[in-house]
Amino acid sequence: MVLVLTVVVLQSISFANYALTTTTTNIIYGSAPYLTFDGGRTRVTNTEALLGISLSDGRTFTPTTNNSSSTNPIELPVAGQSFADIGMLVPTDTNSIELSSLIGTPYNYWGDDDGDGQGVNGITATGSLKLTIVDNDNNPVARNEVLTICTDQAPYRLTLSNTSGRLTTRYGVPNKSYFTSGSVTYYINPKKESSPFICSASPLATGRYRTKGLSAAVWDWRMGYLPQSVTPSSYGLNFPTTGTNKLYFNLRIGGSTQYLSWKPVTHSGITATMTYPYGTSTRVRVTLTGPVATRSQWQSNNSGQIARPSLPQTFELVGRDSSGNAVVKYGFVLKQWFVGGDYGGSHSFVSSKCNSFGYRVPKASDLTNATCRPAWGQSQDVCQGAEGATPSSPDNRALNHIGGGLFTEWGEMSLYHNYDRANQFIENGRYWTSDQTSENNVQGYHKVYCDGGGGFTTDGVGGSAYGICVYP
Repeated sequence: MVLVLTVVVLQSISFANYALTTTTTNIIYGSAPYLTFDGGRTRVTNTEALLGISLSDGRTFTPTTNNSSSTNPIELPVAGQSFADIGMLVPTDTNSIELSSLIGTPYNYWGDDDGDGQGVNGITATGSLKLTIVDNDNNPVARNEVLTICTDQAPYRLTLSNTSGRLTTRYGVPNKSYFTSGSVTYYINPKKESSPFICSASPLATGRYRTKGLSAAVWDWRMGYLPQSVTPSSYGLNFPTTGTNKLYFNLRIGGSTQYLSWKPVTHSGITATMTYPYGTSTRVRVTLTGPVATRSQWQSNNSGQIARPSLPQTFELVGRDSSGNAVVKYGFVLKQWFVGGDYGGSHSFVSSKCNSFGYRVPKASDLTNATCRPAWGQSQDVCQGAEGATPSSPDNRALNHIGGGLFTEWGEMSLYHNYDRANQFIENGRYWTSDQTSENNVQGYHKVYCDGGGGFTTDGVGGSAYGICVYP
């Protein structure tokens, strides 16, 4: 803002009449233009403020006040917050921006208390601002990703950097704010939960092609299956819904600093046993044991029936502290039980053995959510009548999903090593299904791979494959 005072004095002098004009100028200083992302509460006129951040509880940090480190990170004030909840001049829809874009539509991140900078080209800016966010393994992290103690990603590193630049209004004194180039890194941790909780339930093997799931709300490639319900009446939404002897998965527990006690849970001949094999209180292994079909039973001409569990069965796993208090729970509902794995032959042989056990040959949908693909040289017609579990994968590869079948839920089955060979699955083994197909008017049955993504094909209508049986 500039105010000029002008005084004009006319003086009459004898013998000579002329006008003497005296001009006095005084400059009144106002305020410099500033950048702001919160309507003026935070005013940025230098690099220190340009690279600052603010949290939802009112705490602010700048390069000078930043004392965070990998061993002393800044903890967010509220659980479940993302980096979008951290205030800064970089808008939430981008990771880098020219300051000239910040002062324009749609952001209009600027102000001047004197009213300067209005009108066309009333304010200009130069320079740029950049944001990068990575986890502690240097993997990029999205701005809207919710920080969690469930993963091993923390502390996260949030780095703001800028080039030199300035903010200028056409009028006003002062009419410029200068920014020298700079950079700062803030180490960020999520808010700690007040009590233990289940982060995820992860099968041992996610599959060599199985980093993705059908839904981000169900499957996280870092953690496995996310809990879908903590309510007993809807435990059936959680993993797993299928099982066989000696399969196991890991419960990841957040907010736990002590080893909890877990009693085995048994229903209808199936037992879930919890152990701590990893040397940490945040990982609990859950092993399922139940009815099996041994190799000798497959080879016997008079093997007899195998115990059939009454399904579905609800399992609630309870972790208790040293005082016996239940501090964390996880529930699931087993709907199908499988036997077999490392023995087989023709389809008629496998079908006969499953029937003698009191079980049945599974459908493709009992094993995988992959979409049928014809074998090399076959037409798509051979896939008629063969459908994987729904919702289905868009191609001939299973995508992790709860309720998607045994191979879909558990991943590469051959990686579950059962040294007693009870339900030992063969690497890349093909398994018979009851889904019929036809090739050159010859009837046959589809086969599903237990590894390599759980895809299925006709692979010829005859020949041999491994056997697995399911109940009910």
